[in-house]
Amino acid sequence: MYTPKNRILYLSQLALLVAIELVMKLVGLGSVPIGPLSMSFLTVPIAVAAILLGPFAGAVTGAVFGITAFYECVSGTSPLGLALLQFSVFHTFMLCVTMRILVGLCTAWIFRLVLGASKRKNLSFLIGAVAAPLTNTIFFMGYMVLFFYQTEPIQALASALHATNPLAFIVLLVGLQGVIEVVVSGIVSTLIVKVLSRLLAAQQEIR
Repeated sequence: MYTPKNRILYLSQLALLVAIELVMKLVGLGSVPIGPLSMSFLTVPIAVAAILLGPFAGAVTGAVFGITAFYECVSGTSPLGLALLQFSVFHTFMLCVTMRILVGLCTAWIFRLVLGASKRKNLSFLIGAVAAPLTNTIFFMGYMVLFFYQTEPIQALASALHATNPLAFIVLLVGLQGVIEVVVSGIVSTLIVKVLSRLLAAQQEIR
């Protein structure tokens, strides 16, 4: 039964995950710069929020990730982001923020779809956890190629990578970094979700 008390608990849990996300970003645990991109682990709190709290929480944590990424573009912390900003503020915002909101939403929907079809929580946790970094890479790179591929900075990067087409560009740019990101984030998110789900279940029994 939905009560104001349940709402407060939900918002408290969401606020805690957002706080963890921001701390990860501030202390450098959220992303590891590698070349023009960064290997991001901010998909971990997004996956946890999406799986345990649902689509809205996934969207909120995704938005927080995106806003911090957009700030890096505006502040010049991200050289590539700053270069893209010169071509289109709107599409840079969409790339950084909207794509990350979709990551949170899709992670929650994928988790619920798998859980509904298989009824196996552990499998659903794993697939949901992997979905966050995987969709982050797909949406981010897909949008970048769709709207920025012909711009000077991306063409210069593609030339440096010897990429002859958009697909080769994505593979060469993401490469091993993307695989490591998916594996590490997927494993960490799965373990966290399994532990927290048990704690939440125990809490519900006590109440």
